[in-house]
Amino acid sequence: REQNARSLAELEKQPEFAAMRREALEILTSEARIPYGDVRGDHVFNFWQDKSHVRGILRRSSLASYAAGKPDWETLLDVDALDASEKENWVYQSVECLAPDYLTCLIELSRGGTDASVYREFSIAQGRFVADGFVIPEAKSSVDWIDQDHLLVATDWGPDSLTESGYAKTLKIVERGKPLAEAKTVYTAQSTDVSVQPLVRRDRHRTYPFLLRAITFFNYEYFLIGDDGALIALPLPQRAGLEGVVDGRAIVRLNEQWKYKGETYPQGALVALAISDMSAELVYAPGKSEALRSVGVGSDAVFIGILDNVVGAARRLTRDADGWRSQDIPLPENGVVSLISVNPKGDDLLVSFESLTTPDTLYYVGADNKPSRVFGLPEMYDASDVLVSQRFATSRDGTRIPYFVMGKKAVLERGNAPTVQYGYGGFLISILPYYYEDPSRPQHGALAGRLWVSRGGVLVLSNIRGGGEYGPGWHEAALKHNRQRSFDDFFAISEDLIASGVTTPQRLGAIGRSNGGLLMGVALTQRPDLYAAIDCGVPLLDMLRYDKLLAGASWVGEYGDPDLPADREIIMTYSPYQKLEKDREYPEVFFYTSTKDDRVHPGHARKMAARMAAWNHPFLYYENIEGGHGGTANQEQLAFRTALEYAYFARRLMPKDGN
Repeated sequence: REQNARSLAELEKQPEFAAMRREALEILTSEARIPYGDVRGDHVFNFWQDKSHVRGILRRSSLASYAAGKPDWETLLDVDALDASEKENWVYQSVECLAPDYLTCLIELSRGGTDASVYREFSIAQGRFVADGFVIPEAKSSVDWIDQDHLLVATDWGPDSLTESGYAKTLKIVERGKPLAEAKTVYTAQSTDVSVQPLVRRDRHRTYPFLLRAITFFNYEYFLIGDDGALIALPLPQRAGLEGVVDGRAIVRLNEQWKYKGETYPQGALVALAISDMSAELVYAPGKSEALRSVGVGSDAVFIGILDNVVGAARRLTRDADGWRSQDIPLPENGVVSLISVNPKGDDLLVSFESLTTPDTLYYVGADNKPSRVFGLPEMYDASDVLVSQRFATSRDGTRIPYFVMGKKAVLERGNAPTVQYGYGGFLISILPYYYEDPSRPQHGALAGRLWVSRGGVLVLSNIRGGGEYGPGWHEAALKHNRQRSFDDFFAISEDLIASGVTTPQRLGAIGRSNGGLLMGVALTQRPDLYAAIDCGVPLLDMLRYDKLLAGASWVGEYGDPDLPADREIIMTYSPYQKLEKDREYPEVFFYTSTKDDRVHPGHARKMAARMAAWNHPFLYYENIEGGHGGTANQEQLAFRTALEYAYFARRLMPKDGN
């Protein structure tokens, strides 16, 4: 609280803070936001937050009215009212409704936004939680419907029921009307596994209850649960993802090459595995510059979102007597294309397009494959004089690393601009040029454009290795012992920005959160000469003990095991907490975290700040008391923190006499 008070006093007095907070709140609570939803049969489900619904409402609309751009919303659950009536601090997490009618649902709620949640059965017909219905107590659980009277549940069942990562290791079938203690065990994973999870999928003909054994964060085994409870192993490589089922064929994403029955299927491909005889066939293989970003499975078609040199597109894949055919979905070019929701009961979907300067547009695509505009965001900042370009830097090992630069034309031409460089570089996550994403982040076009670029700043998005911009291989290139490549890529972009005159070390700032917070810690300790400001959010920093805290053990597949001498030696070369030096000069850092973060322990940020304080290194620190790993529990808190971040950058990177 003392550090909060000191840091907030410094940042809130910045001349632009109040205006930035107001502008961020206008964007985050705007009624003009697109009500993105999940298509379920003849309805679309949406969770909505605004000034009148701080905690939010769960609602649904008929698909017909939604697709026409005039949704006839029916409120299902008001979380603000629920909080008030139950005197709780509920944060909505998700809803899962039982097919094919989607009238009986499981609503997931967490206290304060933690990863641990409560699942409660809700009846849409009755408009309330079901008396004596299914309830899964607070835990880090995974739950799915088998049918009206049975759930497939992985949760904390009591002593010795969790893995070392803190997730469920036992999967059981819970029957309606019976206590959880009588649930029937289906499978128990190893304590050293990450977790076991239910995965129920359906096609036109039947229900397929699968289970996923997560051996590591990236290595899985899949089993089909037979009618007699027997487990049937799917003959898949461990680095694969089961996306759904079409006409008895499991649609599988390959994150590694697969040699099977005399055929070789490439890394990054999509294959179909016939469940009846376990024969396989190729559905899609990426080109050299392509990556499979997302997959959606309908009743008769498969939809894919792809990246081609980090530029988005979408395709419809269907099967006939000659095999699988691909058809482009005609959408705008040179931006982000996102599969928002595929209707599991049909072959229609919602898909969106946006870029850093182009507001989101949501399209409905029916069986005719023709997109029709449903909603579009208004402009949230003046982008008329803003330029976006894709550039490439050369990393230490010669690899070309793409990045996006966004700034006003005059600012970019003048050079020496206050610049914020965002990076992540991990877990196969691609960093894309979004205009607005919910929950939105400071690096997205609308918030960055309004709060930073409009004031003369430049935004940079870094597509460094460890992410998924070029598929699984791009991710694997920076795993474990090769982690330094991700950091080198980020530094190469920084050096390219300086060499090309976009900015200087005195006006360059860096921003990242979670795994990106680790990146920020490494930037601080390895290359403090490159940056005048570093925004380090909900970070991993003590990498010698990360696996002992909360969900940390589940990330050994990403970083390596600090208890193994070979891994520890590599981790020691970059772990920020250990690499911080007492007598070295560092730029001022802004740390933020959440007391309620039950994924990345706030202790990482706390102990790093404490060590910097002991050694008289400059830093600011803000710890929100709720919000989980997201760091905030509602849009007001997010607006406040976003304003803190850009006020910090303005304070550090913009001269006192103006922009």
